[in-house]
Amino acid sequence: MADTLLKSALADIAAEIDESFDRLLPLPGDPRDKLYAAMRYAAIGGGKRVRPLLLTATAGMHGVDREAAIRAATAIEAIHVYSLIHDDLPCMDDDALRHGKPTVHCQWDEATAVLAGDALHAFAFEVLADPETSGDPFVRVELLRTLATAAGAQGMAGGQMMDIVAETSSFDLPTVTRLQQLKTGALLAAAVEMGGILAHLPVEMRIPLRGYARDIGLAFQIADDLLDAEGSEEAAGKALRKDADAGKETFLSLLGADRARDQARMLVEQAVGHLASYGPEADLLRALARFIVARDH
Repeated sequence: MADTLLKSALADIAAEIDESFDRLLPLPGDPRDKLYAAMRYAAIGGGKRVRPLLLTATAGMHGVDREAAIRAATAIEAIHVYSLIHDDLPCMDDDALRHGKPTVHCQWDEATAVLAGDALHAFAFEVLADPETSGDPFVRVELLRTLATAAGAQGMAGGQMMDIVAETSSFDLPTVTRLQQLKTGALLAAAVEMGGILAHLPVEMRIPLRGYARDIGLAFQIADDLLDAEGSEEAAGKALRKDADAGKETFLSLLGADRARDQARMLVEQAVGHLASYGPEADLLRALARFIVARDH
């Protein structure tokens, strides 16, 4: 039952996010076409759409209008996609493959990739600032602040900087945990938080949702570490084993595979426990938490 629910939800959100990007990013028919084509190439038809699903599932179980949730979900996915474009650049991870197809700088060139990432970053905030996302200006401001914080130096970008430093430093478990809470967890947490913001939930009512998001964020990264070491490059659609080759400390290198796997499972059950006050309306969030450690890419 849970598997069927999740499979259907993942298919639905993938189609809805693709349609949203397609509608909101039409080719302008002028010299900017190359930029828009690169943005569309990166944004449409790839990825698991975990962040949009977290946002829409949280919003949906509190009665938020689906179109508003999809717009906010498109914004957070735009931030995620921009980060992948920039992560793949030669000055960062230097990857040639993403989601089973050439990365943006390989398909076009580095300048186009930088601009496509920059433009998707700006696009995310354009979408959130638009009254079509919410007629309440206070909601729009809180959405903007939440996503900006999660994307910047206090979130994803800060975590990426720590990840670069990790190549030449030896990190202990608390530092690796902090790195991943910023690099991966911040955007996952923002997705859940933004669903609650759209629902006008007061801050105290978001506490269980924040606990859920914190735990799945760490579980997600542990699962990624395991997949990087043990997974299939064909299934992942990208190069693997890069962390070990770079000499970075990860949950896997610090804990070992068995302890890391046990820790991920414990975090998932802990995340599900945070949803105890909810009934069947939270079943999708519960299923998504368990999918995070069971996925093969």
